[in-house]
Amino acid sequence: MLVLLWLNVLVGLGLAAGTLLSFSSHPHWFVRGWDFPRVQIACLAVASGTLHAFCFGEWTSLDWLFLVVMGAVSSWQGYRIYPYTPFARTQVRRTSQPSPDSTLTILISNVEMENQHFDKFLATVRQCDPDVILALETDMVWERQLRPLETTHKYVVRQPQSNFYGMMLFSRFAITSCEVRFMVQDDIPSIHTEIALPSGVRVHLHGVHPRPPEPIRDQDSKPRDAELVILGKEVGKFDRPTVVAGDLNDVAWSPVSRLFLRLSGLLDARKGRGLYNTWNANQPLLRFPLDHVFHSHHFKLVHLKRMPSIGSDHFPVCATLTYEPEAKFEQAETEKKPGDDAKAAELVEREASK
Repeated sequence: MLVLLWLNVLVGLGLAAGTLLSFSSHPHWFVRGWDFPRVQIACLAVASGTLHAFCFGEWTSLDWLFLVVMGAVSSWQGYRIYPYTPFARTQVRRTSQPSPDSTLTILISNVEMENQHFDKFLATVRQCDPDVILALETDMVWERQLRPLETTHKYVVRQPQSNFYGMMLFSRFAITSCEVRFMVQDDIPSIHTEIALPSGVRVHLHGVHPRPPEPIRDQDSKPRDAELVILGKEVGKFDRPTVVAGDLNDVAWSPVSRLFLRLSGLLDARKGRGLYNTWNANQPLLRFPLDHVFHSHHFKLVHLKRMPSIGSDHFPVCATLTYEPEAKFEQAETEKKPGDDAKAAELVEREASK
């Protein structure tokens, strides 16, 4: 019994330490990694506190202190994830009568370069019936396997690579301008296009997949953070229909993702609707929302859906948006806070000075 008591205390103290680390802005992967499992930490903190109270607690001052700490941990983590639960207020309004000429359906999917289930991905494309497909981690093998899509999506941007950061974009609608950029690192591309809807509205679509912090190769988040804030500031300069989609390798509630939204002014349709966890598809208890579709306040939501597994470690996401001229008066863009520009400049400088 004593062993279980101390094991439970150690777990609880580990959760508290990880929560405190998440307040740090240090870019090391071990620190930034604590941004991800907020749901899991909250649940474990509640479980640890409950177990201690009913099985081990003798109601000494140390017992009370442990329970207060577990309560604080679960409350803080719950506060951070609350906006992405169905109990919170929605940020993006839903429309019931979208105009077909002003509707844009996007499928984003990190296909996982070594995944060979090409047929599953193509079946998902048929199920989603997207106007635009953004496929990430595409190499030359995937490029060949996806050529049948060109019969229905004749506008194509190709950037296949063998380093897990290739990407391809397929569109039914005309791509009126296109640029493949390497914003921060010379082997990490991003796709920037202008797409014409049938109504004539031009949508600025940015497809991104920044490199994540990880323990083996890139041990910090500097490149990812810099790419996101650079893009956020660029998008925020203009009040025009814009969509940013891709695998950001960051959770929706992290400090950098929230800074990105404030800099860009974009909205997140998941707020008030659910987490829409997309990674890891192979680990049900360790899943996080890494694949995103952010958009400007010119759009309302028709539907947002996580698609079935395609054999990748990511689930695809299918989102249908509709451009409505009055939408920007009904849903305010995400507002900047004092100090956001200075923080963005610090993150860019931190990467540049490596």
